[in-house]
Amino acid sequence: MNILSLDTCFDACSVAAGRGLRSLTPGISFAFEGMQKGHSERLMPMIEMVMAEAGLEFQSLDRIAVTFGPGTFTGTRICVSAARALALATGAEYVAISSLKLMAMSPRIPAAPTRRVAIATDARRGEVYLEVFDRHSLQSVVAPQCLAIVDAANILGSDPIVIAGSGAEELAAEANRRGRAASAILPDLLPDALDILFPACELPVTEVLRPLYLRPPDAKPPAPSPFVGASG
Repeated sequence: MNILSLDTCFDACSVAAGRGLRSLTPGISFAFEGMQKGHSERLMPMIEMVMAEAGLEFQSLDRIAVTFGPGTFTGTRICVSAARALALATGAEYVAISSLKLMAMSPRIPAAPTRRVAIATDARRGEVYLEVFDRHSLQSVVAPQCLAIVDAANILGSDPIVIAGSGAEELAAEANRRGRAASAILPDLLPDALDILFPACELPVTEVLRPLYLRPPDAKPPAPSPFVGASG
């Protein structure tokens, strides 16, 4: 199976391509660049680079694996729009995953005795994007949502829990103040398209790809002009 995976939801742009992933001799290429802006300019050159290095033609793609949010409004939109355009051009199927679940799949998260792992990323305004997973099955036990730190701490449960991501330290501190045993790890953790490349072979196809925005964008349209439509 030939798969292209991509993510631009947070402060990184990552792409991976795999040729013959179910064969004994797969070809794989990947790229990861941290960035706070410029995702739209870097994404297509990175895609072209990894496709060439993996020995893949766009028309040979079977699947496109993509994160659909949450994340920054612009980053999430770029990721979903690029996947839609590539699927339309190539006829490939979608496989979609939340950015937070992709982070939970990271091999950087160490084995630990806790039953659950939470991913918490800084959403600014004293809020975090939060999703909680069963550590062994990676099934979501608390759906992705945008919450104030206090509210997020209240839904972590009473059992010991590990929290990863840019919002982990603040959330763990608040949880500990409330008597919960929470440990913060990997504040620099970000989604990496490479981590979804092989699992994408087995994931169910996504029929309709929509971005997951957990809150409206910060930018608001200007108020209507009081002079528009005014009679002279």
